[in-house]
Amino acid sequence: MTSLVACGSGSDSKGEKKTLETSASEANVKQGTAEQLYNNGIDAIKTKHYKLATKQFELLQENFPYSSYAPNAQLMQGYAFYLQNKYPEAVKQLETFLQLHPNSPDAPYAFYLRSLCYYERISDVTRDQQSTLEALSALNDVVNRFPGTSYARDAQLKIDLCRDHLAGKEMLVGRFYEQQKNYEAAITRFQRVILDYQTTNHVAEALHRSVEVYLKLGLTDQARKTASILGYNYPNSTWYRYTYNDLKKYNLASNQAEKPTAKGPGFFSRMWNSIF
Repeated sequence: MTSLVACGSGSDSKGEKKTLETSASEANVKQGTAEQLYNNGIDAIKTKHYKLATKQFELLQENFPYSSYAPNAQLMQGYAFYLQNKYPEAVKQLETFLQLHPNSPDAPYAFYLRSLCYYERISDVTRDQQSTLEALSALNDVVNRFPGTSYARDAQLKIDLCRDHLAGKEMLVGRFYEQQKNYEAAITRFQRVILDYQTTNHVAEALHRSVEVYLKLGLTDQARKTASILGYNYPNSTWYRYTYNDLKKYNLASNQAEKPTAKGPGFFSRMWNSIF
C-alpha cells in the first residue's frame, strides 16, 4: 500500500505547519483502480488523514460504482466522516450503505456506527434533548436488530446512559417548576421519572421531591405513601434521610418508616401503581 503520511515543515508555527499538512493531503488525492483507491483511503485513515480518506472513497464510488470495493468504500467513508466529527454527513453515508446493502455482513456495524453519530451529539441537560431521543432510537435499533452481539451489548450500556440523561432533564425541569411554585407541573415531571425511568439514578430524588411537593400542597397521605416507597427501595440513601426529616417536621414519621426491608421482584412498580 502507498503511504500517504503528509510531511510538515520544520516551522515552529502551528498554523503554518497545519496549512502545509493540509496542502500535502490535498496533493495526495490520487486516481487509480478501485483497489488502489480503496487502499489509499484505508492508508489515509491509518495515518489520521481523514479528509483525504473521504476523498479517496468518494472517488472510488464515482468512478467504480459497481466495483466489489464500492460497498466497503461507502461504509468506510461514513467512518471517515465520523472520525472528523462530521456526524450528519456520516449518518447520511451510512444510511445510503444500509439502503443499498441491507443484508451485508457489515450491516450490524453500520447500524452501530450510525447510533454513535447520534450519541456523540448529545448535549447537556440544560439544552434541548432531541439528539438524546434520536440516539436512544438508533441504539434501540441496534439492540433489537442484532441481539447478543457485541454491538448490542455496548448499545445497551449507552441506552442506559441516554435514559439517565433524559431523566436528569426531567428532574431539572421539575425542580424549576417546584421553585416557581408550579407544583402540578413539578409533580408531573417527578412522576415521569419514577414511572418511565425506574432504572436510572434519579428515582430516589424524584420520590423525595414528590414528597416535598405533596407536603407543600398539604397532601399528607400521598406524602406518607411516597415516602414509604422511597424508604423501602432506597433506605440508606441521602434522599430518604431528607424525606424522613421532612416527615418528622410534619409529625408524619412512623417507626416502620425507619426499618429497611428486603426487596421483592417488581415490588416498586406494583407498590406505586397500587397507591396511585
